[in-house]
Amino acid sequence: MTIGGPVPAADLGVTLMHEHLFINQMREQRRAGLVNDLDMIVGEVGRFAGAGGGTIVELTVAELADGAAPDPAGCHTREEAGTGCSSGSARPLANVTALAEVAARTGVRLVLGTGHYRDPYLDRDWFDRHCADSIADELVRDIQEGIPGTGGVRAGIIGEIGADKWYLSAAEERSFRAAARAHRRTGVPVTTHAARWPVGLVQLDLLCGEEGVPPERVIIGHVDTVKAPLEYALDLAARGAWVQFDNLRSRRPQDLDHLASRVLGFARAGRLDRLLLSHDLCTTADWPDEGGVGLTHLLTTVRGHLVAAGLEEEEFDQLMIDNPRRALAGT
Repeated sequence: MTIGGPVPAADLGVTLMHEHLFINQMREQRRAGLVNDLDMIVGEVGRFAGAGGGTIVELTVAELADGAAPDPAGCHTREEAGTGCSSGSARPLANVTALAEVAARTGVRLVLGTGHYRDPYLDRDWFDRHCADSIADELVRDIQEGIPGTGGVRAGIIGEIGADKWYLSAAEERSFRAAARAHRRTGVPVTTHAARWPVGLVQLDLLCGEEGVPPERVIIGHVDTVKAPLEYALDLAARGAWVQFDNLRSRRPQDLDHLASRVLGFARAGRLDRLLLSHDLCTTADWPDEGGVGLTHLLTTVRGHLVAAGLEEEEFDQLMIDNPRRALAGT
């Protein structure tokens, strides 16, 4: 399911599985946390298309989307009923409107996420007043009927939902249970934020062990940011989950070498079929106008470095085309 409606899985092409085109992280990133330049985003998404890109999974859920796009509907808070900005919605109407324009002007397919992010962005009072099943109802609505106020634009993935630390807080746990129950009713995949600590195992325990989500429908994100031996990532893969290396925003040779060693480690272990790659662009500094790598980095610099290190071209295509198709479509 894309912002323009359903498309055959075979048509997705080269896919970035974890990106943010418009985002407001001002709560944590005061200098660079607001990305809302429509023309800049259109230009860079167009360059991604020119480099062979086909699809972007856009995971800027409600808590990250407010104030991060032109606001023609006057929708400024998540509590304004009827405008697409209720706390249970995937994202504000203005965010969807801007993303629809990006898709229309570039031809790149956008898959939108629904769900709730992580502490400290979560409205804990709202979570205290809503049970997991009622939150799941709203996620199911975003997936099956459409995000309120958008005229039927439907989410195609649940997430990015996350844990801020090495455990799930009470609000985060409720968010995860809601996501799991929405998955069981819709079948769409769940993608997570599991940075810095090996909290992906905790997330799998809840989603799969307690709530019954098949592990092959779960994507554990930010695994490359966790300072742990490769065995942590391989353990996630062995449990059947997707492992995502998605903070690929560096040009430094030592960082590219480290990534290559990890990707080749997956290849040697026979686990490339459980690996996904993306950039997770999320601040103004990540975009070329501010000196960042932009959306073509994976298809140019990273691809060249991985192939030079010994990855086959066909294996890179598997990571960027075949694996995302299987992760999104469940095939």
